[in-house]
Amino acid sequence: MSQPFLTNIVKFRIFGKSPVNAYLRLNQRIWKYLPHSLTSLQPIRSYGNFLHALVRERATRGQDFGTLFLRNRPQLELIRRLSDQRKEGSILRICVLGCSKGAEVYSILCTIRSSRPDLKVIMHAVDISKEVLEFARRGVYSLKTCEFVGIPVFGRMSPEEMERFFDKEGEWAKVRAWIKQGITWHVGDAGDFQMPYALGSHDMVVANNFLCHMDPPNAERCLHNIARLVTLGGYLFVSGIDLEVRTKVAQDLHWKPIPDLIEDIHEGDSHLRVDWPLKYWGLEPFNKKRHDWEVRYASTFQLGEKV
Repeated sequence: MSQPFLTNIVKFRIFGKSPVNAYLRLNQRIWKYLPHSLTSLQPIRSYGNFLHALVRERATRGQDFGTLFLRNRPQLELIRRLSDQRKEGSILRICVLGCSKGAEVYSILCTIRSSRPDLKVIMHAVDISKEVLEFARRGVYSLKTCEFVGIPVFGRMSPEEMERFFDKEGEWAKVRAWIKQGITWHVGDAGDFQMPYALGSHDMVVANNFLCHMDPPNAERCLHNIARLVTLGGYLFVSGIDLEVRTKVAQDLHWKPIPDLIEDIHEGDSHLRVDWPLKYWGLEPFNKKRHDWEVRYASTFQLGEKV
């Protein structure tokens, strides 16, 4: 569906009011009652794509600091598999952008160090908010709710995983020292052209769940800049982004999609999946009938040439 057509629909007014708002509210009430057997049908899925396009067009976007430990287990498994390909005792440089409260940083480090304790992992963690970055640096979390977002960040962890990750002190959980070591924390903007010069190149760059909160032109520019952080032959992990933006940049820059666990990773973040199609950050169902599905639904790419 053409962008001008969507823009005209969103801008249309009757007596100064937009009928789109009422239309989307009605669909929101109806959609949540539709069974999966119905929403998985191609005509209903196509209608969902139209709704999602409308939602994205009218959305007022803003950053969100909410996240979870072990948020996308298939993606962590792929990071583990790629780490296992490294030579014994080698250095692995990783950069996590939009690191928020640190849950993703610590999840990645625990995953790698549990599998490959011989690797020397150098982690750079970056967020635009100094306050949130300081929270992440401390690595101390309430066992009730998390500051800034008011949600439990441990919702997907088993008691055994909690024990492995944290030292508990009363109502607080502190990330264990063996996980925290080797992290350098940076206040920075992923769209800053100078950032690659300041941070250097990395074997893995993780840019999850913040590009969706940018309008598409800015997200596209930012993603181009993020790619400059990835070393030759390195890997870029990028989920939580408008799929049109990611697909366009991946094709323009000739990124190689990694097929391993592609569908599992796409479906692995239930928060994004259940919010489709009526939240702008929602993630459409995996669809192998698309001609471009391997690029569109890949969230991990190998960058084989300098960009």
